[in-house]
Order: sequence, then structure tokens, then C-alpha cells
Amino acid sequence: MSIYDFEVKDSDGNMQSLKEYEGKVLLIVNSATKCGFTPQYNELTEMYNEFKDEGFTILDFPCNQFGNQAPGTGAEIKETCRVKFLVQYPIFDKIDVNGENADPLYTYLKKEQPFKDITGKGARKLKLALKVMNRNYKDNDDIKWNFTKFLVDREGNVVQRFEPTEDLNDVKEKIKELL
Repeated sequence: MSIYDFEVKDSDGNMQSLKEYEGKVLLIVNSATKCGFTPQYNELTEMYNEFKDEGFTILDFPCNQFGNQAPGTGAEIKETCRVKFLVQYPIFDKIDVNGENADPLYTYLKKEQPFKDITGKGARKLKLALKVMNRNYKDNDDIKWNFTKFLVDREGNVVQRFEPTEDLNDVKEKIKELL
């Protein structure tokens, strides 16, 4: 099984094969338009614009599982992202990333890159919040919050997982290495 074996729904509800992205470096992110990490859209857009001509793209999957911070339909979220954050990379339909209704793509991503730790600026605050919600949050590979990112190389290998608090400059450096 590889990343290219998955089909996902676009923001209009149409099925799309990830095989369309074969040969590209991908950053797959679960997002939310009403989250404390939402300003990352600006940095992600800059990253996308900087590297898109070198074979890089971001695949954005809105998720409402963390504090109901992704309200609205997939199409409404896409419109907000296009207008407010000038996002031009693909935005897919809203999905679940954890639990019994988790999208199969995210089940695969979590298996390929299990949870290690939350690091970076704001890590302490996020860890405290997670601990309040679930003392044992470290004991599974679930997505912990919005804006968790998975980096995929040109061959479709899921090479790294970045938690929401990790410095996007570190993400950018890893993308450069793969390009």
C-alpha cells in the first residue's frame, strides 16, 4: 500500500485519486479555520508559493474534531481559505482524522509516522491542554490537534510527522531537502 492508493473527496464532494500527485513532494495537513494555529495558513501559503514550481504541493484536509474549530461545509471552508488566507493549494472535504470514522488516508499516515512528542513554541501549553482532555494522550498515535502535518517524498513515502507547535521553518528545511 502507498499514499497513491487512496482516494479522497474534494471540497465539492467528488472523489479524487492521490495518484494525481505522484512524483511530487507533499505536505498533508489537517486544518481548521477557527483555531489558534490558523495563522499557519499564511506560512503554508508562502511555502506553497515558494516551492510549487519545484514539484511541491500541500493537501489540506479540514477537520472539526478538535474544539469544533472547522465549522461549515467543505465548500464554505475552501471559500474562507481562498478569500481570507489566499490559499491556492488543494483543499479537500472535511474529514475525521481519529476514531471509528477516521478517513483511511489518516489511518495510514498515523501508522507510517506514529506520534512521538509535541515540541516547539507553544508545546508546553498544548501538552497541558491535551493532558486535561486525556491524561494518556501520549499513549496512542492519534492526531493531537489541528495543523498536524505529514511530509511525503516524491516516491510516496511518509517521511516525517510534524505536530502543530513545530517551527514551520524546520518543516520548510525538510521540504527543501526532498526537492
